[in-house]
Amino acid sequence: MRDEDIFDDREVRAGWDEEQAKWWFGVLDIVAVLTDQDDDEKTRNYWECLKSELKRENNDVVSATTLLKLLVPYRDR
Repeated sequence: MRDEDIFDDREVRAGWDEEQAKWWFGVLDIVAVLTDQDDDEKTRNYWECLKSELKRENNDVVSATTLLKLLVPYRDR
């Protein structure tokens, strides 16, 4: 796997943490692929609504989520 992989013709940002031996993925990239969404703002809104719903249900997956900035050449300039 590379730092940017292709899934269904879309780039998904990823990073390997050598120390923890874990892959980290761009949540918004995954949400965009799963919802077949090209609009970054709509993807972000969808994720925010989903996160709120999961928190309301006391789902601990979201509480462990950390915001990390993953750079992509074509987006983050």
